[in-house]
Amino acid sequence: MSHPDRYSLAGVMGWPVMHSRSPRIHNYWFAQHGIAGTYLPLAVEPDGLRAGLRALPALGFAGVNLTIPHKEAALAIVDEADPLARRIGAVNCVVVRKDQSLLGLNHDGWGYIQSVLEVDPDWRADRGPIVVMGAGGSSRSVLTALADRGAREIRLVNRSPQRALNVAAEFGAPIRAVPWEQRHDALADAALLINTTSQGMVGEEPLDLSLDRLPQHALVSDIIYIPRETPLLAAARGRGNRTLNGLGMLLHQARPAFEAWFGVMPEATAELRAMIEATI
Repeated sequence: MSHPDRYSLAGVMGWPVMHSRSPRIHNYWFAQHGIAGTYLPLAVEPDGLRAGLRALPALGFAGVNLTIPHKEAALAIVDEADPLARRIGAVNCVVVRKDQSLLGLNHDGWGYIQSVLEVDPDWRADRGPIVVMGAGGSSRSVLTALADRGAREIRLVNRSPQRALNVAAEFGAPIRAVPWEQRHDALADAALLINTTSQGMVGEEPLDLSLDRLPQHALVSDIIYIPRETPLLAAARGRGNRTLNGLGMLLHQARPAFEAWFGVMPEATAELRAMIEATI
């Protein structure tokens, strides 16, 4: 698909943002589908988020993705958010509509589920207890997706206990807050462990979590993709657990965003994955 009468613009807003691989992903799809345009990293401080989003229509942007720390704050800025984004309480994609209004969407949870199914096509959310580390915007997306897929028990652990309690109270079953001090024991009989915090990212301290009680058959997942293997994933692989980093989630959440902006649902091809992996 081409748009000879316009130059298409999209981007990702975050603070910091220059580490993001999203520009490489979307610019690959621009070239693949013959769309004249570009996707830019937009370094926007928290205090500038409202002004940044409100400037998008005048600047000719089709929309933007949002990353840390903007996902939750954007919900109060967009003109409308779809029901899923409102349930999650966070926005990771903004679409500039024809009337110049801003629509907020959230594809993070969908992207996460697709990344799991990519490595385990027979995966089921009700296979056993799930432990989720972290209670921020990304966590809320993953929690919602897991619950919608039929998870029966989700143990939510956060360094600030009150935040986990608040999320569990807001979302309800099957989510249950577990005190930080009990995080190691929470892994007993788990089928899936997910780190949604920034702990383990380049420049951050590793996640303080012992895997001694985690069953060897459990899948260990980290939504971080820089580095490709966090200390958590390295420890899990070393004891025989299957592991999954955050690159698949990044690739898959980008697909419906590109479709919302440009009318094409792109694929997360092996070539694209290899190209991104080569930069990490």
